[in-house]
Formats: sequence, C-alpha cells, structure tokens
Amino acid sequence: MTSLLDQLAARIRSDGPISLADYMADCLLHPEHGYYTRQQPFGTTGDFTTAPEISQMFGELIGLSLAQSWLDQGAPKVFTLAELGPGRGTLMADLLRATRAVPGFHTALRLHLIEASPSLRRTQAETLQGYEVTWADSIEALPQQPLFLVANEFFDALPIRQFVRDGDGWRERCVGLAEGALCFGLGPAAPQPALEHRLADTKSDDLVELCPASPPITASLAQRIAQHGGAALIIDYGDWRSLGDTLQALKSHAPVDPLLVPGTADLTAHVDFEVLCSVATGAGCSHSRVTPQGVFLERLGITERARALANRLEGAALDSLVAAHRRLTHPDEMGNLFKVLGITPATTSLPPGLIS
Repeated sequence: MTSLLDQLAARIRSDGPISLADYMADCLLHPEHGYYTRQQPFGTTGDFTTAPEISQMFGELIGLSLAQSWLDQGAPKVFTLAELGPGRGTLMADLLRATRAVPGFHTALRLHLIEASPSLRRTQAETLQGYEVTWADSIEALPQQPLFLVANEFFDALPIRQFVRDGDGWRERCVGLAEGALCFGLGPAAPQPALEHRLADTKSDDLVELCPASPPITASLAQRIAQHGGAALIIDYGDWRSLGDTLQALKSHAPVDPLLVPGTADLTAHVDFEVLCSVATGAGCSHSRVTPQGVFLERLGITERARALANRLEGAALDSLVAAHRRLTHPDEMGNLFKVLGITPATTSLPPGLIS
C-alpha cells in the first residue's frame, strides 16, 4: 500500500466516501504523493506520450496558426503567449522555433506557462533555455493584455464527478472502502441542478460526467480574449457531450485499475466540448466547430511539412517520421479521437485550420 492509499483510506473511514473529483485531485496533485508532483509522466520512458512528444510538426503548426491569428488581429505590440499544462515544454519550444521568422512576433510576446508541478516547472525551464519565462498558477495571474493561448491535453486531466441517473434524480459515483480496498459506490438519489438539462437526453442508469473546474477556467480565458483580443487553441480527446464512463488510468503506456495504487498512474477523462463552447459564447467570444485533430493538422499543411522533413531523412529516421505523421492524423490513431476548438473575440476571424 502506498502512503497516499493509507491517507485516503483513513479519510474515508473517518468521513465517509469521497467524490471522484476529490480522489482524482489527490491522486494527481497531492503535494507529497501526487502523480504530477512525484515523477515525469511524459514520453517513451513515462506513462503516456502526447502529440508534441511524437513529432515537432505538431507544435510548429500550432505556433504558425497562433502567429497568423496574431497578424490577423493587427499584430498587437505586446501580448501574452501562454500554455496551460505545458508538460516538458516541448510544444512551446517547437512553437517558438517555428515562429522566429514571423516579423515582430517574438519581440511582442511575453511568455507565460501555467503549471502546478514544481518538478515540471524545472523541466520546462531546461527545455526553454534562452527564453524569458514567467510561471503562473492560474489564468487570473496573467497580464491584462491580448492573450494567445494553447492547451494540449490539459482539460482531460481536470478532476471529474460522475452521476448515474435514477428516475428524475441522480446518484453520485463515489470512492469508498470494501474490506480495506478502495471501491466505487453510489450515493443517494438527489436532484442535480447542473444536470437538469440532461434529463431530456438520458435514461435511467445512464452515467454522465461533470468537470467542476472546466467552466471557470474556460470563462476566465474567454473573458480575457473577449476584452483584450487574442485566441485560444484547445486540443484534447473527447466529444460534444458527456455520456458514459470515460475515466481511465495509464501506467507505462497501458491501462490500469484507477483505484489500485493511487498516485502512481495518470488519471484522465474525456472532455465535454459542448460545455467549453457554451461558456465561451457566454463570455462574449466566438468559437470554431469542434474539429478532429487530423483534419485540423491537414488544413495547416502537415503532409507538406512531413514531405519537406522527409527529404533530409532515410532509414529508421524516415520510418519514424512516417509513423508520427500517421499517428497524429489518421482516423484510427489520434486523428479522430482528439479534437481542436478555437476561441476568439466575436469580431475576429478564427485561427487557420478551423471553421465556424
């Protein structure tokens, strides 16, 4: 048993079952035993691989899309370039390299990374040596100026709550104890005002997920963009509307039981893009269609970029490039599972690669 497991068990014995959101928050961000505070999860030696770690092409194209959006909005002389959950800093490093040739872009940008993990902040500093980086704990800490932001696989790691429909009420799925082991259980049936609208498209025993942190984070970034200008690109796996259990745990690139050894595996859930779009609209922004990642990258020219890189490669390196292109874009790989959402002021055009 891990120390975190001991602490969770003691808490449940004392206070009763906890919400899945509380469980995820402890597993991921506990100051001593949390997954993101104890280890480096990314890459082939970690537990999962994100798109920026697969190929430089991903971050390059994200950068060029944001840079063109900056130009389309009149090239503000000072703006915030920010990333939510920057991982090892790979995406931002590729983005910055690809935008060096955009006149005035690097002079105008002020680089901010929103990162909770002290160990990841140290890694990001190493990756981004030579750049002046400011770290922040939240969007609220960013300067009041145009904001151009990217969030790749950030929202999927936010803690969720799960509810199972019971007649016209809902029972929350919680984490409790059975014979000393963590287990899932259901609380009593009760109305849930946040799910009132879901009574029209669900039936008894359907499971629906809510992410309490998602709306306020989206509202904060959308309000800044509506007020000061800018654009946000959100890339994550998920769909238009939550339905069904999407909680998953990954360790060493393989699924594991999310309750087995808390704090040692990555916990994520699919993103409900309908919520993000609704919040962005309510904040006064426009948003794009929720676009498959493969379609977005092809519109930005990833195949042409891959061909240009291939001209200098052969053997295993060429095979690796071809495999990376397929993994990022093919419908059977990340191409359809991952979606892209763009958020801009209501009066401006969307970033390249997206349509309204």
